[in-house]
Amino acid sequence: MTSASGENGTRPGGQDGPRIGAQLKAARLAARKSMAEVAEASGLTKGFVSKLERDLANVSVASLIRLCAALDVSPGSLFQASKGEVVRRDAYPAINFGGTGVTEYLLTPSAEKRMQAILSDIEPGGGSGDEPYALPADVEFVFLLAGQLQLTVSGEQVTLEQGDAFTFPPSTRHTFRVPPPAGPARVLWVFSPALPDTGIDVMRPADGWA
Repeated sequence: MTSASGENGTRPGGQDGPRIGAQLKAARLAARKSMAEVAEASGLTKGFVSKLERDLANVSVASLIRLCAALDVSPGSLFQASKGEVVRRDAYPAINFGGTGVTEYLLTPSAEKRMQAILSDIEPGGGSGDEPYALPADVEFVFLLAGQLQLTVSGEQVTLEQGDAFTFPPSTRHTFRVPPPAGPARVLWVFSPALPDTGIDVMRPADGWA
């Protein structure tokens, strides 16, 4: 029996079909959303979403489409076991995060909200600019892959050399730059949770970014 909201009844015993509960739960956790948030966005009840994640109920096509929209995933992705998502080195999505002399790439899937990794190539003299900024995340991890990087956090400067790592709260106002004599730098930034999409301009390599 189907309810007015598009929810179907309990999965009949013996019914064979693809189980999507684990994929639904993984997508919800990756999006850092609660069952209540997903239920409200999709027009379903929290209890029904819980049953779906445990493969204890069926869902109408219309409701499944709304559920996928709430999770920012495609319906087809639910019918294949998740083995991770590869981002190939020649297909990094380029992002425009501001600063001068900085080219940056997103290394983690855009739907992943628990953490985010960004790769930066910074020219000598390039950086975030003179004005300190803060970011809405709990932890920021910096790993210098090549070159030299100067970070100023709360007025205190930290110089990183190749192979150095630095962890700090990104809500603290900070800046970064590459000293002109040091040559270009390559930096891996990791944020937890992921930064909000708002304000980050994402461009594909086809848009002219190598």
